[in-house]
Amino acid sequence: MDVVVLGAGYAGLTLTRLLESRLPAAADITLVNDGADHVLVHELHRVIRRPGAADVISVPIADVLSRASFVNDRVVDVDPEAGEAALAGGDTASWDVGALCLGSETAFYGIDGLREHATPLKSLADAASIREGVGVLCETGGRVVVGGAGLSGIQAAGEIAALVREEGVDAADRPEVVLVEQREEVAPSFPARFSDAVREELTDRGVDVETGTTIERARADALETDAGTLRYDELVWTGGIEGDAAVDRERPTVRGDLRLTESTLALGDAATVVDADGERVPASAAAATREAKTAAENVGRLVEHALGADGGDADGFSPRLDQFRFDVPGWLVSVGDGSVAQVGPSVLRGRPAAVAKAATGAAYLASVGAADNAVDLVETELL
Repeated sequence: MDVVVLGAGYAGLTLTRLLESRLPAAADITLVNDGADHVLVHELHRVIRRPGAADVISVPIADVLSRASFVNDRVVDVDPEAGEAALAGGDTASWDVGALCLGSETAFYGIDGLREHATPLKSLADAASIREGVGVLCETGGRVVVGGAGLSGIQAAGEIAALVREEGVDAADRPEVVLVEQREEVAPSFPARFSDAVREELTDRGVDVETGTTIERARADALETDAGTLRYDELVWTGGIEGDAAVDRERPTVRGDLRLTESTLALGDAATVVDADGERVPASAAAATREAKTAAENVGRLVEHALGADGGDADGFSPRLDQFRFDVPGWLVSVGDGSVAQVGPSVLRGRPAAVAKAATGAAYLASVGAADNAVDLVETELL
């Protein structure tokens, strides 16, 4: 019995770790990922200002697995119906039960020139590139534009603003940091009180926020928007996501049981999840790790049914699967040295919010077996 997880992001690594203890010994587990490390994408912004944080937010995948086999290779094509994936190295990963957890890539929405001129924030290399570009502007002056005011864009803008302050540049010569958003609010998919607090935090930390502004075209030194031309010297784009190239950039829709086909589940950013209450689940680390718990239970039931371990007939009806309901206690975001947290109806800023964010990140790292990284992350966030 072969169980394969494609992708070792938040969903894939959490799922694999859970399956190691959930599945019977007769099930062989394989995790396939393009790269040897699991990277905390929601903390990439820290590397813009603190390059040493790269080690803190990178976890060697092989070090945190107990019984699963790890294959370091890139998935180039997936056939969920057939239960197989083609790998760049020439091999094929085949499964009796599988999970699509390939995550997402940055979406550029066909905006002319944007892909060519903007740097996304999806990897450690992206963060290093942004740091280098901002470093040049700290010497020459200029303007950094961050496109997209979701959580990633907010954190990138906040970190860049903190970096230019730390470089000791006189206020009059300091590079401008501008955050541009098509919708009328920052963090537009989140509660209004949270969004309002985030906007205040950005403004307090020197970020110029321009909402209600649609980018129509990108040139080498300027953006054409519906509000006019916006010149830039460094352009960062965090405006949205699309699926991995292996699935033709699609994010297939799955319902509460997370089932894409009879034998393949899809979760995390790789899918558009509509939960058991009919609510579309936001693409986030919080959602991905919670989906993984439901997926682990459902994979376990499918495996046990196929093996006859549940007393059922492997050729009969499918087992009853759990339904995922998205219930997150709150939201967290960093803005440079500041933070905003919403816990229930309460919105926190400053030290309490920073503690909440650090504790959440540390708890996640501990849950995937990276205890040392968890301690280091708390020190990075709070000291």
